[in-house]
Amino acid sequence: MLLIFVSVFPVIVIMIYIYFRDKYEKEPLWLLIKAFAGGILSAVATILFFVPFHNSLPEFQNVFANAMFMAFFGAAIPEEIFKFIFLYLIIWKNSNFNEYYDGIIYAVFVSLGFACLENIFYVTEHGMGVGIARGIFAVPGHALDGVIMGYFLSLARFMPERKTEFIFKSLFYAIMAHGIYDFLLFYASGISESSPFLSVLVMLVFLAFIIYLWRLGFRKINRHIEASVFKR
Repeated sequence: MLLIFVSVFPVIVIMIYIYFRDKYEKEPLWLLIKAFAGGILSAVATILFFVPFHNSLPEFQNVFANAMFMAFFGAAIPEEIFKFIFLYLIIWKNSNFNEYYDGIIYAVFVSLGFACLENIFYVTEHGMGVGIARGIFAVPGHALDGVIMGYFLSLARFMPERKTEFIFKSLFYAIMAHGIYDFLLFYASGISESSPFLSVLVMLVFLAFIIYLWRLGFRKINRHIEASVFKR
């Protein structure tokens, strides 16, 4: 039970924060729960999609190429695509999606549904240390991917003349953020024994990228909160 708590706690904290940043018109709890459940289903869909292909995925001898392939094709692309599909189906035509910030809050709840199930699997298998590390990095990482996705989805919603452009950016930039995050971790891990100094440098780049994502995420949240005021 302690490991389950460690898995779920950071998800709850971020959901509460994102929910209370919505100052002007709180979203209905039933729809937020639906978005969260959609995120869980997106994780299940990703797992089911990968099971038939898991053993046939190529493994490159080059550590850089292998890290790049697994980060994008093994994680970021399928995961963000399934998140986006469930997010779009749940909120795009819903009348409650009526402010700029709404895209962010629903996308984050979908992302955290995905992160919650993934976290439970990882933490119950690998223990407390992994739970703490994922609570600091992986769970917020998923949430920040959701911020990016939701930011551009809102632009697509309220700027229909550029819908196709912003739908593409919503998915593309979320994939890029997720893929770069995973690549840096995979590459640092892959070279940790053969090139420990380079591995440390890559981890420093990883930490710098995390800081960049946090700053980017807060800017996009604040921008859409302000835009929501003007839209009212």
